[in-house]
Amino acid sequence: MKIAIIGTGNLGKALARGILNTNGATSMVLTKRHTSSIQEFESYGNVTITTDNRLAVQQSDILIFAVQPSQLKTILTEVNDLLEERHVVISTAAGCSIAFIEEIVGPDRYLIRAMPNTALSVGSSMTCICSNPKGEKRVALAQAIFERMGHSMVIHEELMQAATVVCASGIAFWMRLIRATTQSAIQLGFEAREAQELAVYTCRGAADLLVKSNSHPEAEIDKVTTPKGCTIAGLNEMEHQGMSSALIQGMQRSFEKISNITREQL
Repeated sequence: MKIAIIGTGNLGKALARGILNTNGATSMVLTKRHTSSIQEFESYGNVTITTDNRLAVQQSDILIFAVQPSQLKTILTEVNDLLEERHVVISTAAGCSIAFIEEIVGPDRYLIRAMPNTALSVGSSMTCICSNPKGEKRVALAQAIFERMGHSMVIHEELMQAATVVCASGIAFWMRLIRATTQSAIQLGFEAREAQELAVYTCRGAADLLVKSNSHPEAEIDKVTTPKGCTIAGLNEMEHQGMSSALIQGMQRSFEKISNITREQL
């Protein structure tokens, strides 16, 4: 596959690493206004680094626009006349609807929206995908790309804003929870390096339990809570302090913010 990533910022770089490290592209073009921060990708051998978005479109079949929402209209307009039947347009720009993209490039294009997260770079992203009617013919292709770097789910477009909060912002939320667990472990007597290792692998184990056993969180909680035990005492204190409520309210606030940003930028 000939892939271009237009706008190789943090997400674009994670996406490039994920694809290249799994041999997911026969060639790749990476664009950025200032290319000094992405020169490292030339070491892969099949990668072209450029500031020229039009060149990237001409040399590629799959176009991933990993740009800021406020930049998407300008960049799509810049390359619109070069789009051909072969091109699959994938946008990761948060809040930019398919209808918004169609106003620029027309409805007769393979258009896909994708919302991954930065765990792409280590093969563990959760990516949500939706498309326009024509793009449905290329959804399997998009899934094949993103599932090289984790897991994907096809959803209705009206849920893409929520997916941004749960999956993309969610990485930061989970990092904060892991950090809090690490701090607690230090207070309980572990060295900082040991504490983080304990927190990280316990978190991963909890997720793996749910994935591999197709279980429910409460079912797994029941297995480690005993009458008058230390686990239920800790859980009850966390709930008394508002742990679940704080997480839910924080995600709701994040959703409100991204909705407001989208309205302002577009």
